[in-house]
Amino acid sequence: MNIPTPHIEAKKGDFAKTVLMPGDPLRAKYIAENFLTDAKQFNTTRNMFGYTGTYKGKKVSVMGTGMGMPSIGIYSHELIQFYGVKNLIRVGSCGATQENARLGTILMAQGACTESNYAHQYNLPGTFSAIADFTLLKTAQEMAEAEGFPYIVGNILSSDVFYTETPEWKQWAKMGVLGIEMESYALYCEAARVGVRALGIFTVSDSIVTGEATTAEERQNKFTNMMKVALETAIRL
Repeated sequence: MNIPTPHIEAKKGDFAKTVLMPGDPLRAKYIAENFLTDAKQFNTTRNMFGYTGTYKGKKVSVMGTGMGMPSIGIYSHELIQFYGVKNLIRVGSCGATQENARLGTILMAQGACTESNYAHQYNLPGTFSAIADFTLLKTAQEMAEAEGFPYIVGNILSSDVFYTETPEWKQWAKMGVLGIEMESYALYCEAARVGVRALGIFTVSDSIVTGEATTAEERQNKFTNMMKVALETAIRL
């Protein structure tokens, strides 16, 4: 076991078994400072902030991942393979592709579609269906229901492209895909490969359908319903 890794300077034992994984390192900082007790920062390598503290008495970590499948693939792989993390909960933002997914709605990714070639590395003889861990998904759904937060459970698209030349989102929307983000397919692949749990939870930050959008500051600091759902899920594992 080679730790610290090239991307994480944490030592053995610095991570909890459950890690929240926002793409934005400043969202990791916000969660640590506003929700965790006695949070200690253990990673600043590449300015990808990581913290461990307690939430309602239970040890929880939060670690930024950066944008895109290659980036979250690195961090999730190292957390699982080198630090022994067992539960990975992505907390991110997404663009809605369905009209009923309004700004601020929580989307829970039961499955992740992709146009990426990420799963090619596994040399599979077909198409891999990347799905969330059922226990994590069920717990998160129950937490959102108990709090009265608006949420939708379903399929999302993990895309390699942010600025696309063609309106391909409409074709995915016809298949019932709720929204587009850029990481969860890789996260689900990494978790499935070694039998650990993963879940993607997102707040709708903009709507491709209606053109509505939140600000960068709101995306960093205001998606607290999603954060609460993830943390309440974390302490029940």
